Amino acid sequence: MGEGAAEGATGGKYGVRLVRGPFVQLPRHPEECDEDTFLTYAKRLRNEGHRLAADLFSGAGGLSLGLEAAGYRVVVGIDVDREATETHRHHFGGLTVSWDLGDGERIERVAQLIKKAKVELLAGGPPCQPFSRAGRSKIRHRIRNGHADPSEERRHLWRSFLEIVTIAKPAAVLMENVPDMALDKDMFILRTMVHELESIGYAVEERVVDTSRYGVPQFRQRLILVALHANTAFTWPAPLPDQITVWNAIGDLPSVEGGWRPEGGADGWAEYEGPKNAFQRRMRDGMDVKLANRVQDQITRPVREDDKIAFQHMDSTTLYSDLPEELRRYRADIFDDKYKRLNENGLSRTITAHIAKDGYWYIHPRDNRTLTIREAARLQTFPDRYRFAGPPSAAFRQIGNAVPPFLGEQLGKAIRSSLEKRRRAVQQSRETGDALAQWFRRQPESHLLVPWLKASTRWQVISAELLLERLSGTQLWFSWKALEKWAKPADSLAAADALSAVLTGIGRKDRAGNLLELARRLADTPYVLDSDKTIHTALRAAHLGADAVADLAILAVPSLIDDDESEEPVLPVRGVLRVASRFTDEPTLQRKNTMSDGRLAVARMIGYGDAARDAHLGLIELAASVCRSESPLCSVCPLAKKCASSASRRRHNLGHPSLAQNSR
Repeated sequence: MGEGAAEGATGGKYGVRLVRGPFVQLPRHPEECDEDTFLTYAKRLRNEGHRLAADLFSGAGGLSLGLEAAGYRVVVGIDVDREATETHRHHFGGLTVSWDLGDGERIERVAQLIKKAKVELLAGGPPCQPFSRAGRSKIRHRIRNGHADPSEERRHLWRSFLEIVTIAKPAAVLMENVPDMALDKDMFILRTMVHELESIGYAVEERVVDTSRYGVPQFRQRLILVALHANTAFTWPAPLPDQITVWNAIGDLPSVEGGWRPEGGADGWAEYEGPKNAFQRRMRDGMDVKLANRVQDQITRPVREDDKIAFQHMDSTTLYSDLPEELRRYRADIFDDKYKRLNENGLSRTITAHIAKDGYWYIHPRDNRTLTIREAARLQTFPDRYRFAGPPSAAFRQIGNAVPPFLGEQLGKAIRSSLEKRRRAVQQSRETGDALAQWFRRQPESHLLVPWLKASTRWQVISAELLLERLSGTQLWFSWKALEKWAKPADSLAAADALSAVLTGIGRKDRAGNLLELARRLADTPYVLDSDKTIHTALRAAHLGADAVADLAILAVPSLIDDDESEEPVLPVRGVLRVASRFTDEPTLQRKNTMSDGRLAVARMIGYGDAARDAHLGLIELAASVCRSESPLCSVCPLAKKCASSASRRRHNLGHPSLAQNSR
């Protein structure tokens, strides 16, 4: 029985008393507008010198609150969650509405309002739904053929966001999202957004951000995209010097029992002794003087008696599987982290909307209960004056779904600063991708150090990857020309003796067995290699490095199956992160998470659209033949003029005449 069920139990040995509410109702902001009065309101604020922002998919207003702390006035908030909309409408003036932005008519109305109000910053966190291959194919076809926006009645919400940007053309765009939702294997959504934003004049930066570097006391990673119009460069905010721990954030809040409720319902409060550090003092900013010694929403769920006993056995290192067997209600081999006591001297685990249903991932560091609403809000950096509409479950959901205000504040300040400096962006994904693609297309196969990037079949790529990787010079070229003749698994089987002879000549005869075994498995079903849906499964059955090999084969040779739209996976392999690190002058890039930061860096270089596949292949070849680990050949690199490291090297050489002479 989960926590929610336990809360509702009324009988049985371990049942807990059902505690409902309190139900918080929030009055509307005194400067609330409707559509008829909105433009007049926006004009008045502009005349007073305010810079305006809009928050789409605004939720409870975490991003809005951060942007206002950065100096913006948020005049539009839109979300389908009615309780979150009530929360936003209470805290912010302007137009806050519960509208469905999947509706095409709504998109046009919202875009025109934002455009006419002269909103400078359009922000939002559109949900990114999974895509069918058919859906990807349709959008990719539209992009590559320059067609207008789709006319379907319903939109994917990220497309709605893009359409509003396209119509309104604000000076700045800020998008926040969960990394996994936008970083699928081919990074389809993110690369599409970057491509389309660049095509209408925006310079785009995207990064996976660790929110704890900006004063948020939890481990929380978010994908951030910033686009500035007129090709204006964006400079990311510098990390803050101090990390805030769980106890820094909530240690001043009064201790309560699980299920405790104050007298007075929604207006009830607990006694508060006062803040003890800078973070806590900031959390108390703006409090009504009558609440100076009080804290609201310091309430949490009831706790079953057996769970309370279990909590007493736990510190922050205890796994669920470490608990005595009689205290476990779930299978310990599956739910080893079902219960988690937070470490008061470290970061909280990510506060998510899941906390609305199950708080046992968030056990208080000292009390034997789960977090209160106020504690969860503190860990998300909402100040104590901020209230959430609806019952406790709705408050927890709104908090978990929110963008931490501290993150929004730092991003908002960086956007304002970048707009004021008006520095021109040096690098654009489209331009870089086009340069790489053109360079790769011009290279004769005989000049490539990875010649199978221009293979005609996926079997050729697989054979070369398994047999010739890290080979170079004359040996590489003659070995590849031999393998190239065996375009199918059956060809390799028929030429087994010749294959062994080739590999003996280069000292790799021991690899022949693996390839021939794979060829035997595939001889009767070679078509499985031609489909992106089946190639991985086919290779996994015979080779441990199957996924990397299959991905490169998919990239080098597009799918030959009519109903199988090729994915164009983004691959941080074969030294491409070294190129990206030098190109962007980010020395630590190769040491970061290659599946997030690394793939983002690669995606920025190859762009999207028709040239992206060749650009990616060109990037792989560039890493092998030009941008080498030692002695890179910058003079023949197609990216040298925009490469940060190459520019730095040129500046260095100008100060040393002998070096400058040698570099020519």
